Amino acid sequence: MKGRGAQINTDNPFAKHRAATHPDLTFSVPDAEVKTEYLETHPKTIINKVDSPDIGLEYSMNPYQGCEHGCVYCYARNTHPYWGYSAGIDFESKILVKREAPQLLAQKLSSPKWVVAPIMLSGNTDCYQPIESKLKITRQILEVLDRFQHPVGIITKSALILRDIDILSRMAEKKLVSVAISINTLDESLRRQLEPRTASIPRRLQVIDELSKAGIHVHAMLAPVIPGLNDHELMDLMAAVSGAGAKNAGYITVRLNGDVGPIFTDWVHKKYKDRADRILNRIMDTHGGQLNDSRSGIRMKGEGKYAEMISAQFQLALKRHLPEPVHFEYDLNLFERARKPQTSLFDLL
Repeated sequence: MKGRGAQINTDNPFAKHRAATHPDLTFSVPDAEVKTEYLETHPKTIINKVDSPDIGLEYSMNPYQGCEHGCVYCYARNTHPYWGYSAGIDFESKILVKREAPQLLAQKLSSPKWVVAPIMLSGNTDCYQPIESKLKITRQILEVLDRFQHPVGIITKSALILRDIDILSRMAEKKLVSVAISINTLDESLRRQLEPRTASIPRRLQVIDELSKAGIHVHAMLAPVIPGLNDHELMDLMAAVSGAGAKNAGYITVRLNGDVGPIFTDWVHKKYKDRADRILNRIMDTHGGQLNDSRSGIRMKGEGKYAEMISAQFQLALKRHLPEPVHFEYDLNLFERARKPQTSLFDLL
């Protein structure tokens, strides 16, 4: 199915009914019929508390649920069944839109109970996926954060982030924003299969370059590393992102929890028949013989000999191409003054 990552719709465990096949009947959906739908939802809050100790952030914020980018390995697929849809094709073709997100954010930041802490924008799904070019919800969120002088981190695969470089550069001057660009291959043919609706690799490297030149701290996320598929590219990837201006880099080893397991397994057998079993076996080698891994502190990098090889290769690439990585620190001191009502001469100075 061209233009889509997942090639199947897995069952929704929360649904009352299940789709079933009949041995005497066949049914197929032409590619053209799988059109993206945008469905409005009305949440009561937009900021989510992150409790996982190995995530490295306290809060996340997602103006969209589901993601048209269609990355076949995406862990966020497992959240779509909670909305009544499949983690497969539905995840990338039924996008839930939160138009009230900027207003909800402003209300939260205005509360005297809110204690300033960096918020990750796109902790689940990409805030710069295609529909953002029309709706501009993410831009409105950035305007709110800029007004409140509140720190934010962003992770994206999209070149659309360059549209907001005016706000981002202004916030960067005050150490209020850091951007992570996700890139896991230099092979465009693999990128089109793995992440069908994302920005091209040359375009992503250009994004790193332009953001860096605008004074914005850019972290390259070489993720996910998929054993047997793209792990051999770590050295070349590090050279490319470093050359583009990235100040630091990290990696995550792929893990296929929940419905992502059967979705990826189906995909890899259809796209890479000749080496599908080798890829799956190597993924399992890094996660104790399983495709999935939920063990805190282990799941992100994996364990075992193959995981150790990936780690050693990454460290060598970092030493060679980013020997002095820059660790970003947010300024948390500006928020209270921006939130405080300006009621005296001293406040206006």
